[in-house]
Amino acid sequence: MELDKISPNKDTTTPLYMQIAKNIRTYISQAKLAAGEALPPERDLCHMTGTSRVTIRKALDKLVEDKIVMRKQGAGTFVLPQLEHLGSSLSGFTGNALKQGHNPQAIWIMKAYGKPTMEEAEILEIPQTDNVVRLGRVRLSDGQPLAIEHAVVPARLLPEINAISDSLYRALDTKGNRPVKGTQKVRASLANPTEAGLLSIEENSEILRIERRSYLQDGTPVELTRSAYRGDRYDFVMNLENIQLK
Repeated sequence: MELDKISPNKDTTTPLYMQIAKNIRTYISQAKLAAGEALPPERDLCHMTGTSRVTIRKALDKLVEDKIVMRKQGAGTFVLPQLEHLGSSLSGFTGNALKQGHNPQAIWIMKAYGKPTMEEAEILEIPQTDNVVRLGRVRLSDGQPLAIEHAVVPARLLPEINAISDSLYRALDTKGNRPVKGTQKVRASLANPTEAGLLSIEENSEILRIERRSYLQDGTPVELTRSAYRGDRYDFVMNLENIQLK
């Protein structure tokens, strides 16, 4: 998307400022604007979209509220840094956010004991009669919803369920079961109505679906975590080594 294509569709019922905010957010993501880059002045955005200064200010207010941009008095509107995840690093959401200077939080959806499904038991290499802990959370960064996580962990690897706080890996560490290796699968998708509501985004917005399986040093499976991350707030970064020409 080019910045001059952020004009709203005036034939829909969605408020113009909401459309413009979404289009600017998509542009920032697709153009991979770096933190600190400036958006055009409000006057130029009015000309690009054919809308009023009031509409543009409401759109920018929405982006400021969502921590996509920040305003500097007398200087303009600038892109804020997004949360990144280094694909080659096995770290939890809390530790990753803290490393980057963000404030991680969680809203619990579920924290309960249960029995694994056949698929979960196979992945975790446990009998279906064993207990697992199910952890469902909306993960927040700086007060804004960023991801929905659903983790399944063998109960024997964790402390009592009431002792589990925001960090799963910290809880595993207390029992000497912090994972040291793992795999992740990432695919692009669209948010369903429930996910959109929990993440404060529009239905069918871009999201990243991430499945993580982690293990102890001896290969014992520790977790199966499936997450849905906002595509406009989260960058997945991979380090590439030993690249050879083919």
